[in-house]
Amino acid sequence: MTKFILRRVLLGIIVLLGVAFITFFVARVVPSNPAAKWAGPRANQEQIAKATIELGLDKPLLVQFGKYLTDLIQGNLGHSLRTRRPITQELLESLPATVELVLLSTIAAVFIGIPLGVISAKRKDKMIDHFSRLFSIGAVSLPTFWIGLILQLVFFRILDIFPMGGQLSTEIKILMDIPKVTGFLMFDCLITGNFTIFFDALWHIVLPGITIALYPIGLVARMTRSAMLEILNEDYITAARSYGLKEKTVLWSYALKNSIGPTSTVVALSIGYTLVNTFLTESIFTWPGIGSYISSAVIGNDYPAIMGVTIFSAFSYVLLNLAADIIIALDPRVRT
Repeated sequence: MTKFILRRVLLGIIVLLGVAFITFFVARVVPSNPAAKWAGPRANQEQIAKATIELGLDKPLLVQFGKYLTDLIQGNLGHSLRTRRPITQELLESLPATVELVLLSTIAAVFIGIPLGVISAKRKDKMIDHFSRLFSIGAVSLPTFWIGLILQLVFFRILDIFPMGGQLSTEIKILMDIPKVTGFLMFDCLITGNFTIFFDALWHIVLPGITIALYPIGLVARMTRSAMLEILNEDYITAARSYGLKEKTVLWSYALKNSIGPTSTVVALSIGYTLVNTFLTESIFTWPGIGSYISSAVIGNDYPAIMGVTIFSAFSYVLLNLAADIIIALDPRVRT
């Protein structure tokens, strides 16, 4: 198990080095002058030259790349050209709002996608199976931004049930003190007893949460159904049924347990996908997370911030993939 994990960690490090190499050199060949951006819109040539030296842009590319890797190892993603603040600090401030959406989508994928896949496999070629497959394919295929816009049109414009966007109502922001303990708004409201703010935040997260959750629900349901169909034809399932065990026990205890491997991989990777997929959704719903942060960085040509978010996303993917590999490796046949 230790050797297996070490191999996966080594492969993850190689992937991160590749991402760092690509992002660094792509940022250097795009038509932009970071020094001029750093110096300000009214900077003269002397100030731009000083900024070039300050940012280390006067040194050879390999030396700059070495410095960049050293900073990454230390957790330093550089400084934003727009705000001049550390990118790591800005990401930590934007991350909680995004994590709330990702956590909601993951919970939905586990508690809706897995049962839907199990029931679909059990009722193969029945009406509920056709409905499940249609829903799964639609959830995976439809563009996320289109789903968000349709939800806004129906539930805000037509039905006037949910708010159009934002994390809190304007009245709440003006009239009440927002608790800031951990940075996770809903959790902070619960531990401080601010239930008015909690329910307002819960009301605002419904539409973006549904938009984000549809893809992982469909993906997990399809994978669970596929794995379950194969497992239900195995000899040990037939033997368990011949022993007189209840169908519920056979289905949920024996079959589902052996389908957790591929399903856990999909869940872990869907978390990483959802983390990146929130960018468009957050822009549509004006959600104050990493998506809004990267949108501002793209508009402002803030390449260090864009590189920082790219590295963070790649690191998240590698970490989640490693977690999925460890879960699958609990089966000795995988390790060998």
